Amino acid sequence: MPTVVRTRTIEAPQQVVWEVVSDPYHLPRWWPRVSRVEDVAEEGWTTVTTSSRGRTVRFDYTRVYAEPPNRIVWRQELAQTPFEKFLREAVTGVLLAPAGAATQVELRLVRKLRGLARFGGVQMRRAARRELDEALDHLDQALGA
Repeated sequence: MPTVVRTRTIEAPQQVVWEVVSDPYHLPRWWPRVSRVEDVAEEGWTTVTTSSRGRTVRFDYTRVYAEPPNRIVWRQELAQTPFEKFLREAVTGVLLAPAGAATQVELRLVRKLRGLARFGGVQMRRAARRELDEALDHLDQALGA
């Protein structure tokens, strides 16, 4: 699956947007289905979500790059999880740029599929677009726009 990119202008200063997107504790405010964040350290954290079947699911992430207040990238840790069966890599990036008094926010998802899952790329892209659009909607709402 190629990279999925969604962009939106958020009516908030770049530094304010950065404070939200760069702090894992804020993920429940704006990232879809995240109910809480645990074990936050400088290099990583765990998100807790609820699946469509009502199960609690944990995702471990590692911050791989940060350039305040412009860019942050994190990677989902897949080893020894059910996700490693169909994903080789799952990386999320947030890029910010000033847009007058507002901020242009670009969200990127890179999900490299493994094995037979490679044939589900169309569905994966569609789901990734929905997830990023929802994240941008929630970020816009969280920042009071």
